[in-house]
Amino acid sequence: MKTLASICALGLLAAGAARAAPPEYLMVDYSTELLMDRATARALWKENLPPQARKLYSPRRWGLASVVEGGFNEAKTCVVSARAMIAPLNTTRRALLFVPEKMAGTFDAIPNATLAQCKDLSRRKLSESIQAIGFAIAPR
Repeated sequence: MKTLASICALGLLAAGAARAAPPEYLMVDYSTELLMDRATARALWKENLPPQARKLYSPRRWGLASVVEGGFNEAKTCVVSARAMIAPLNTTRRALLFVPEKMAGTFDAIPNATLAQCKDLSRRKLSESIQAIGFAIAPR
């Protein structure tokens, strides 16, 4: 009788685990702190990556990486380059292997820009890079 109760309890636990929230992607960001912080990069990935990506690239096997670089030159021109990638995970160490399956990059410049304008440009360019990956995965 106790064995039957134990099996039922295990079954309920397994059913609860199956309904738990899906795993999150491992997200890494190697951006210049002046332009992009990790929380903003994470939010941009969640906002711009289409839901179909989860079906094709499981968070258990794939991770997301972003790099935003740039800054100001002597003429106060803000130059930004943004790159977004979907890369496989090393499942034994839960680390990204930088052999991208999908990758997109964008760049732009604004002359006589302020820091706020430059940060806004970096957010737009990273969003465009992520959207480009989304279009490659699930064309609209």
